[in-house]
Amino acid sequence: MPTVATFGEIMLRLKPPDFLRFTQTSLFEATYGGGEANVAISLANFGVGARFITALPANPIGDACLNSVRQYGVDTNSIVRQGNRLGIYFLEAGAVQRPSKVVYDRAGASIAEIKPGDINWDTALDGVDWFHWTGITPAISEGAAEVCKEGILAAKARGITVSADLNFRKNLWKWGKSASEVMPDLVSNIDIAIGNEEDADKVFGIAAPGADVEGGHVQADAYRYVAEKLMERFPGLKTVCITLRGSVSASHNTWSGVLFDGKKLYVGPDYDITHIVDRVGGGDSFAAGMIYSMLSEKSPQECIDFAVSASCLKHTIHGDPNQVSVDEVMHLIKSGGSGRVQR
Repeated sequence: MPTVATFGEIMLRLKPPDFLRFTQTSLFEATYGGGEANVAISLANFGVGARFITALPANPIGDACLNSVRQYGVDTNSIVRQGNRLGIYFLEAGAVQRPSKVVYDRAGASIAEIKPGDINWDTALDGVDWFHWTGITPAISEGAAEVCKEGILAAKARGITVSADLNFRKNLWKWGKSASEVMPDLVSNIDIAIGNEEDADKVFGIAAPGADVEGGHVQADAYRYVAEKLMERFPGLKTVCITLRGSVSASHNTWSGVLFDGKKLYVGPDYDITHIVDRVGGGDSFAAGMIYSMLSEKSPQECIDFAVSASCLKHTIHGDPNQVSVDEVMHLIKSGGSGRVQR
């Protein structure tokens, strides 16, 4: 069984029940999530060996977070215990025309204080076939960016496939350098680039001509240009995958994706998700579906079909990580999503 290692931050997620606003609630639902942890958990649910690498405080909250990942069978032995706190994010779930809101409280988190040498990459990457990170990690702090680069170069030196979700978060890039200054050096060493319909534009200035993400439906063909330009700028890229989300409202999105292998653009199924339960982690579930499919040596069309379908199902799951199996994804692909009771 192949093993995938992911590196990044995991946070405590605090969310008012149902669709209550921050100003209405006296209760918060406590769960844990973060881009790379979400990918590791999804892969573990797909039967892939998954290892999560991060820094957590050596206190009971850090213990609870560690257990939340370990319960899915994710290898947590390379997590370093240092620093004083776990980052927090508050989520207010939107509905209909009211968008969701996120408030971060992550300054001074253990992962933000990490520095080169804190992770033993020889041990962390032992037996690993694939290494995954996201653009969130280098945005956290200069130290996190440096350690992320350590991991990427260590993986490349071992011949490990490296993927990255570009994941631009404008509110995180506060430590002195911008995404456009830091990300090119990191992306130049990856094999697989993953992103949403706007990441390439916001990080590298590569925009899809005529794209209208607020118009309710995103045209797939426009993103061949984005993929081609990314490959021109980063010749080491073998595959570019992009999720396509059309925002009709907070509760209603269209959802699809494309895969470009340097020759042909493959387009995934187009889902009309009319009653979103929780869209946080949608991109992570797509990335996990793509990694699983590629490791399973599926065809490019099968890869994009599986990744889009897995992430479509994530929109029906509370919490950050995707809680679906390979069989459930395959059932959606074959059935088209009738939602009939399975007995």
